[in-house]
Amino acid sequence: MNAVTYSIAAWDPEGNELGVAVQSCAFNTGAACAWALPGVAAVATQSFTERGYGSRGLALMQEGRSPQDALDELVGADELRDVRQVAFVDTTGRTAAHTGAACIPHCGDLQAHGVSVQGNMLRSDEVWPAMLEAFGTVSGSLAERLLAALDAAEGAGGDFRGRQAAGLVVVTADEAPSHERVFDLRVDDHGEPLAELRRLHRMAAGYRRRNRIEAGADADEEVAAARAAGLPEHDVAAAAVLAHGRNGDVERAAALVADIVADEPLWLPAFERYEALGLLPEGVVARARR
Repeated sequence: MNAVTYSIAAWDPEGNELGVAVQSCAFNTGAACAWALPGVAAVATQSFTERGYGSRGLALMQEGRSPQDALDELVGADELRDVRQVAFVDTTGRTAAHTGAACIPHCGDLQAHGVSVQGNMLRSDEVWPAMLEAFGTVSGSLAERLLAALDAAEGAGGDFRGRQAAGLVVVTADEAPSHERVFDLRVDDHGEPLAELRRLHRMAAGYRRRNRIEAGADADEEVAAARAAGLPEHDVAAAAVLAHGRNGDVERAAALVADIVADEPLWLPAFERYEALGLLPEGVVARARR
């Protein structure tokens, strides 16, 4: 049983992404509430949570059903519909939401094109409107706007019980294997779950950037970005190695690899695999051994 408090599900046509973010004074809320399938839709299911709204809702929309039709079918078959709260958003910006008549107050939902906000067990009825306003006015990536919406909800009163857990899921709005996610982050039990969720997002974005370093990247900039994201120093060093490698600077990449291996020899077979997979240019490991 998970009486989740507030969440936002949204589609971002500019970034071509779908996502869900949630916070609650309920353990493991991210796993229960936030659902998204690349190229299909995003779902928030909460208030005495029935996870089937996530899996079955996404399946129905993948088959071509509209969010409203899919939600109507699932709500109609749910004997506990009066205590459920659910929202669907698809890749065209269509939304559908349900707040049961017996959801615990304060409770409610609001929609605009491409976004649905909802909450229950809240300290005030200003919480979900604050989310919608923040999402519409804050700039940045979809993940950043979703996190800003959660902060706004908390600022408007949040869950009347306090704070415990949070989650963020972002996927591409293009069709892709269902396991591919831009972000999939959860805070299960923390005194300040939104602050921790932001820290994890910052790290995840840092790793995402590091893993996508391309030719022309400035190694110093990549090191600074990795360090600012909170990556461990061995991963910061790896950012420099990758940047030099992508730019074809075998000598500088090899010098860094040699320093890393001198500190921890077990890194050597890892760099051998990187080279074999094409993540580093041929010859880096051989030069590092000199």
